[in-house]
Amino acid sequence: MASLPTIRLSDPWTLDELSAIAHGRAKLVFPEEARARVAKARAFVDGLAEAGEDAPDVYGVNTGFGALAETRIAADDIRSLQRNLVRSHACGVGPDLPLDVVRAMIALRAQVLALGHSGVRPAVIDLLVSFLDHDIAPRIPAQGSVGASGDLAPLAHLALVLIGEGEAYHQGVLFDGDEALQRANLKPLTLEAKEGLALINGTQMMLAIGGLAIVEAESLTKHADIIGAMSLEALQGSARPFDERIQNARPHPGQAASASNLRMLLAGSEIMESHRDCHKVQDPYSLRCMPQIHGATRDALAFARQTLEREIMAATDNPLIFIDDKGEAEVISGGNFHGQPLAIALDLVAIATAELANVSERRMEQLVNPAMSSGLPPFLAPRTGLDSGFMMAQVTAAALVSENKILSHPASVDSIPSSAGKEDHVSMGSISARKAAQVVDHVRSVLAIEALAAAQGLDFRLPLKPGRGVLTAHKTLRAHVDTLTEDRPLHRDIETARALLKSRALLDAVGTIR
Repeated sequence: MASLPTIRLSDPWTLDELSAIAHGRAKLVFPEEARARVAKARAFVDGLAEAGEDAPDVYGVNTGFGALAETRIAADDIRSLQRNLVRSHACGVGPDLPLDVVRAMIALRAQVLALGHSGVRPAVIDLLVSFLDHDIAPRIPAQGSVGASGDLAPLAHLALVLIGEGEAYHQGVLFDGDEALQRANLKPLTLEAKEGLALINGTQMMLAIGGLAIVEAESLTKHADIIGAMSLEALQGSARPFDERIQNARPHPGQAASASNLRMLLAGSEIMESHRDCHKVQDPYSLRCMPQIHGATRDALAFARQTLEREIMAATDNPLIFIDDKGEAEVISGGNFHGQPLAIALDLVAIATAELANVSERRMEQLVNPAMSSGLPPFLAPRTGLDSGFMMAQVTAAALVSENKILSHPASVDSIPSSAGKEDHVSMGSISARKAAQVVDHVRSVLAIEALAAAQGLDFRLPLKPGRGVLTAHKTLRAHVDTLTEDRPLHRDIETARALLKSRALLDAVGTIR
């Protein structure tokens, strides 16, 4: 078996590399130079702990937390302080996070600590890396974070397993935390000064969910070009609006990329050649404006990717330790754990990705409505009247589009003070992230439905062939889903098409989509 590619802690990562770690396609390593930085910061924390009552008050090291920050903790109670912090904050509720998200969280938490500003022992990072190597994923409820002092509750559930508590999946089977560690021949940690705080302060849940969602959303923008081109051909639309000169007159990069894809997909179309001299002057916006609509989503996702990839290299703990070139150390309390940059970006991800479904459903309407479909049978039914065809499939798409509109309301505009008013403004970034992931999943379903309908429409245009790229996509889909020759439960076809989009088989088949 070939060894996995390695990704180094404390180096910059892309969201694609984060996805590779999350899905077990890459291995995380803790390089020696990062280990040395971590050890230096830890030595400073050890010095504070050893100073006992003579040490200055340092938040989270020898004081309480949040509204109790001014409460001094005795030196003998520092270990109990860290353990109690993790236990008390592990109060999440709701459905469990998917295991790929949990793996991404583990990697991101190790990344933050490896930057060398948190003051933990290298052993803490080693154990996090071992979780990934031994297929251990803590059970983490999805709800409970307001995204201000980071994702406190979810990260506390992760940290519980490091100390042999909580619950964790080992090789996909759920165990108590201590048993999961035993099965992997790993030993739990006894948390030392500041380590509990360092493990739960940060934005790693919203970053994990949002980062994986962006990677999937970017894939869906490419699929939207392919599937939109299939619908255009089935509806006997025109490629003229995708002329490069039009795009150059409005130079948004996403628009240019989408139009380039559409020109490639439609090249060599017999269907277009057959209606070159028809009376139709302009197509509806859902067809004609695909570069502008799909392109705007691309550009929004590019901004969000940049924001989240920047966050991967961010020290989001509090307080932070800084060691200068002379070896002098200083600890500073701040607010890098606040999730507002991610919350706003991920609200934009939900809004922008939802638009792919909005316009897709409108193309569906063009395909199934006999008043709009350029001679296709009503609802693409094989036997009009006897069969309902894609009537209800379009209704399903409409339902998902409507739900996306609710999910696209920004979470980042809300704030509820917590911790006795000490945390008086919060980001709600975890909600932004979870909503974005839901929208992405809904969009995949809507595009899958459109792909099935567009393929049915293309079948009715035979023997004329669509453009070369569209023809390849049609053949790829037809290798998995047969033409609808009489009514059948379409939910299985939709699931098959969703799986094709998830696996990127259409993208791989078409090849040159960018």
